[in-house]
Amino acid sequence: MRKKQTGAASGISFETDRSRWTAPLRDLLHHNKIAVVSAVIILLLVLAACLAPVLTPYGETQMDLMNRLSPPSAKHWLGTDEGGRDILTRMLYGSRISLMVGIVPSLLSLVLGTALGMLAGFRGGKTDAVIMRAADIMLAFPSILLAMVIMYTLGGDLPAVFLTLTLVNWAEVARITRAETLRLKENEYVEAARVIGVSRMRIMLRHILPNCLPTLIVLFTLNVPAAIMTESSLSFLGLGIQPPYASWGRMINIGRQYLYTAPWLCFAPGAAIMVCVLAFHFLGDGLRDALDPHLKKR
Repeated sequence: MRKKQTGAASGISFETDRSRWTAPLRDLLHHNKIAVVSAVIILLLVLAACLAPVLTPYGETQMDLMNRLSPPSAKHWLGTDEGGRDILTRMLYGSRISLMVGIVPSLLSLVLGTALGMLAGFRGGKTDAVIMRAADIMLAFPSILLAMVIMYTLGGDLPAVFLTLTLVNWAEVARITRAETLRLKENEYVEAARVIGVSRMRIMLRHILPNCLPTLIVLFTLNVPAAIMTESSLSFLGLGIQPPYASWGRMINIGRQYLYTAPWLCFAPGAAIMVCVLAFHFLGDGLRDALDPHLKKR
């Protein structure tokens, strides 16, 4: 006999966890072609990043000073930069940095923000006050300004970028998770679990967290492009990933010096950032529409 679980965040009953996820994904595949195309683009970007050494005959830092600032050609499809390095190769290797910077800090901030938000919403009292005031302090500063201060203090290596973006983004996740937890903990099944003596940790993990997952998944897909844009902005300002690593934002920063003589230095990485960010945004919008039953009823 199938068990029914009532999800307060959605206001409907799901017969099984499988039907809870397969039905929205089926709707996404059949009714939101833009989100599907966006998912395919993201998959292609991931594959390109993983297969970068195979897809290009050049090295990431391989220089050819005799062919500096060469326009796009059969030999160099996107041209070369000021050091004679192949731009397509730099972009493929730079996609690794951009995707890692987008995904890893978003996952870390999601885990940290979810844990603190659930703890604040479920326990309340002083715990809630302390966590939310810390989140308010983080949200009071403009994210790019806070990221610049942290990066200037820690340096421009990859772990510093991960830590910076995690600290910048956890507060928003915590506030959203807290709001979901406050709504969910008033449901009958949570009260029943309390009455029969289920521990707080088990209630949060078995009853609160699963019903927050749709919101958290959508939030993750929207935080990834935000992290990519933040890193690109920091690299453009000279505070992000430092040489010899390739970064789309840093490529634009260098290319703007040659904007009138070699515009391909800026256009290619700029287009890559635009496509990547839009793909994640469209995918996030599609997942939100598919996982939120209130939007489907409309």
